[in-house]
Amino acid sequence: GETPYAKLVTQLFGERMFIANATGCSSIWGLSAPASPYTVTDEGKGPAWANSLFEDNAEFGYGMAIAMKARRQETEHVVERLADRAEFKDVANAWLISKDDPVKGTKTGDALVKACVGSYDEDAMYIVENKDTLPKPSIWIFGGDGWAYDIGYGGLDHVLASGENVNVLVFDTEVYSNTGGQSSKSTPIGAVAQFAASGKSVMKKNLAQIAISYGYIYVAQIAMGANPAQTLKALKEAEAYDGPSIVIAYAPCINHGIKAGMNKSMAEMKAAVRAGYWNLFRYNPALIQKRQNPMSIDCAPPTESYREFLRGEVRYNSLELKDPDRAEMLFNEGERLDRERYAKLIRQRKRFEESL
Repeated sequence: GETPYAKLVTQLFGERMFIANATGCSSIWGLSAPASPYTVTDEGKGPAWANSLFEDNAEFGYGMAIAMKARRQETEHVVERLADRAEFKDVANAWLISKDDPVKGTKTGDALVKACVGSYDEDAMYIVENKDTLPKPSIWIFGGDGWAYDIGYGGLDHVLASGENVNVLVFDTEVYSNTGGQSSKSTPIGAVAQFAASGKSVMKKNLAQIAISYGYIYVAQIAMGANPAQTLKALKEAEAYDGPSIVIAYAPCINHGIKAGMNKSMAEMKAAVRAGYWNLFRYNPALIQKRQNPMSIDCAPPTESYREFLRGEVRYNSLELKDPDRAEMLFNEGERLDRERYAKLIRQRKRFEESL
């Protein structure tokens, strides 16, 4: 369930992408020696990837962002000096105008490097040596729910609150997957997991709404199998937003015990959304300045059976077989909470509309 999201986001931004990857499933398949799934173009451009710990990955990615910001500021000063010299004036000014445009900035940067190659001018040599700072960097912080909801949440909250232009992609498997399936704050009520053998008794943490409450963070929930177009749009909007963003991606996991098989992950995502178990939406603060509603709800009210969706996964069905009465109580509460969550989204969108 996780890898399609990583594949898509690297296809979109990989040539200028930096990835800080929290320890977990995504770090295991992200760089299992001696192979890496992250590749480069014919020009040798591709994601710069590094792994950090559960507890500090957000700060690790934040450091990448600050470092690149400082390096680009120095590059900008150098290019401004080059713009005062006749032989570099046009290409230097072209980059200065377009440096924050991911497409134009890359093209004008390439032209600037070409003009500087072979020159003995100290500033021109600096540009050639630091040409990696010319394209607009795309900073991404990857991790699972164990990191984002639990162990690394303090750092994640700090980095999102900083206002820095970083992008967070959460692979939400609703359980600690890499360490054997322990319950996390992302695990929904009623799900069976390690440390929740009789079904988790409390509701799932609403990470998206916590982030929305700041008012200046781009927030989206996606499920590729349910709506590929919405997934693509959310990732593009998050990256384009000049500020912090977090995209929470529903990721079916082997620990869910999907009866149809893991090769049906996309279908499982669709079923989760149609049953009202998972909601699709985007909150884009940039739209507020345009006097447009920042909240887009990208899924309809539930159209399929909530219970049938739960029965399709061992993590729920096993509780129903073992303790039917407890399962009935927890599943009823889970369905009520999920219906109320969708209703709150509708009310929230209405409030934003009324405030414009």
